[in-house]
Amino acid sequence: MTTYKNILVAIDLTEEAPQVLEKAKSLAQTHGAQLTLIHVVEPVGYAYGGDIPMDLTELQDQLDKAAHEQLAAYGDQYGISKDQQIVTVGRPESEIHRLAKEMNGDLVIVGSHGRKGFQLLLGSTANGVLHGSECDVLAVRIQQD
Repeated sequence: MTTYKNILVAIDLTEEAPQVLEKAKSLAQTHGAQLTLIHVVEPVGYAYGGDIPMDLTELQDQLDKAAHEQLAAYGDQYGISKDQQIVTVGRPESEIHRLAKEMNGDLVIVGSHGRKGFQLLLGSTANGVLHGSECDVLAVRIQQD
């Protein structure tokens, strides 16, 4: 069995994040691994198609600040030090791949809603991380209440 030493857990900062964090924390304890929290903030220009001629810097800064605060709260709750919390801006799949490679991650954990049919054809972050990762990927099934 593979022993993991460096686990990266990419969360989306929604109310579903604790389901992913519980699994990640358990695996890290089982393997004696270091756990790093990652959140990727997508550039505001992506949401607006980049076609609107306005300065979105302030909005991007607010999103970045809120992400740091939320990630810090999860870090405190799950005992993950500030130096193991990363907020970055970019496309989630490519940023997670980049960080996993730079940090020598041997496991990336992401949440998955297990969508089927048309939604699956549209793709998801979990699917994007899985296809192109150089290390193992664990997709934690999000349980709907």
